[in-house]
Amino acid sequence: PGDPEAGELGLAAVPGRQAAFRQGLEAAVRYARAVGCPRIHVMAGRVPLGTDRAAVAGEMETTFIENLRYAADLLSQEDMIGLLEPINNRITDPRYYLNTPHQAAAILEKVGRPNLKLQLDLFHCQIMDGNLSQNLETYFPLIGHIQIAQVPGRHEPNSPGELNFPYIFELLESLGYTGYVGCEYAPKGDTLEGLGWLRSYWESRGLQHGGTSKAAK
Repeated sequence: PGDPEAGELGLAAVPGRQAAFRQGLEAAVRYARAVGCPRIHVMAGRVPLGTDRAAVAGEMETTFIENLRYAADLLSQEDMIGLLEPINNRITDPRYYLNTPHQAAAILEKVGRPNLKLQLDLFHCQIMDGNLSQNLETYFPLIGHIQIAQVPGRHEPNSPGELNFPYIFELLESLGYTGYVGCEYAPKGDTLEGLGWLRSYWESRGLQHGGTSKAAK
């Protein structure tokens, strides 16, 4: 993430911070290796203060591509995947550089490395573009990780909001998604109580706690 006290949120696309990016990536790889995590979120970072986004977009993309190629080579030695997550700049972070799946897909195509993937957080995707079904189908070949939260409150999936998560989960199943779904939301209350939505979802699908089939028993 860079230096949060200095207002940084990632370094991969920030010009002039390439050396710090490499140090941070190497530290992240050590942590990931220690805990057996095969995926690392390579954070793009923010548009520098006092600069116009459009004016620095080209330089930031060039920096991002250069750093991502370096990251892909390093991660390939560890059999790890690098993930790019678009973060909405309408609500969450107005200065974050990477904002849409379309932008991420274009950068991934330019980088051209198979061990770099899209980390699609449906909260950010809905705020920036909506059209989740089409976006999931369009970008599915690039997806390496999914994250969820209800919109607009960023709470549990069964909290009031815009997204129909049972439909989304079934769509992911139909597309053949076999990875994890990260619950990146702020619980409205107690964390364990808040997981009641998952137990209810399992029961609605005829599953028991842990996602095992009752029929299989």
